[in-house]
Amino acid sequence: MNTLIYNGRIINPATNLDDIGYIVITDDKVSLIEISNIIDEKKVSLLKKEHSIDTCIDATNLYVTPGLIDLHVHFRDPGLTYKEDIESGSKAAAKGGFTTVVAMPNTKPVVDNVETYEYVCNKAKEVGLVNVIQVGSVTKGMEGKELSDIEEMSKHGLITISEDGKSVMDSGLYRKAMKLAKKLDITVLAHCEDINLVENGVVNMGRKQEELGLNGISNAVENIITARDIMLSEETGAKLHLCHCSTKESVDMIRDAKDKGIRVSAEVCPHHFVLTEDDIDSDNAMYKMNPPLRSKEDKEALLRGLKEGIIEV
Repeated sequence: MNTLIYNGRIINPATNLDDIGYIVITDDKVSLIEISNIIDEKKVSLLKKEHSIDTCIDATNLYVTPGLIDLHVHFRDPGLTYKEDIESGSKAAAKGGFTTVVAMPNTKPVVDNVETYEYVCNKAKEVGLVNVIQVGSVTKGMEGKELSDIEEMSKHGLITISEDGKSVMDSGLYRKAMKLAKKLDITVLAHCEDINLVENGVVNMGRKQEELGLNGISNAVENIITARDIMLSEETGAKLHLCHCSTKESVDMIRDAKDKGIRVSAEVCPHHFVLTEDDIDSDNAMYKMNPPLRSKEDKEALLRGLKEGIIEV
């Protein structure tokens, strides 16, 4: 089966390609990529004959890219499949062009042992639509008291750990996890939030919060844990990836860490570099997220971080 995809905007970060062209796929593998002006039906007919094309796809006004990767999904399987499961999540990912997803461990039971880890991996293979990289929790039950069976899971393919939407507040225990991550060469994904400072906050602390009469979440809630995690990464040598950064101080700390050669990477979500707290027009729960929408200064710092390559994702 040979396929021709033509007139699409082809993007390939690996080769810095970003241009209009056509692609020939032979036996499920890309065999030719050519940059060209918009081609007409006559050119399509010639290409069909030349490459024995069975299927033609007109990609005018569409993007043609390698499979996308989502670093943070919640398939909730096992135990919470009324929200999502591996099959429905995989179908949604594939439909959107995502061929690899990184699944968080906040299932029931939590992915903190080999049995649960193997269950998810095997079921994902059975579904077979996308590559599912299952994350293991840092602590058992994500309770922050005792390390998960990280070393045993790593023997079965585990490559990353996270406490998902919370931070391990016991810094001594977290340092042990990072030392183990260094030993096993696995990456720690960090949600940076000092829960002791949240105080029922729902929006960014500042003028808008006061105007709405809501409890605020200050930048310090994120910054304190970001600083701690970077320092522990420096001390242990563990690979650290900071999830959904939202503050200008986080960007500055990441920049400094990279300058020192610390093994840290970072990501930012679209809503944090597109919207700010000023876009909240009322007490509207649609704008409630964690971390919250921040100030204009924070948004601008995130955009600079992306443009400079300080934030990779």
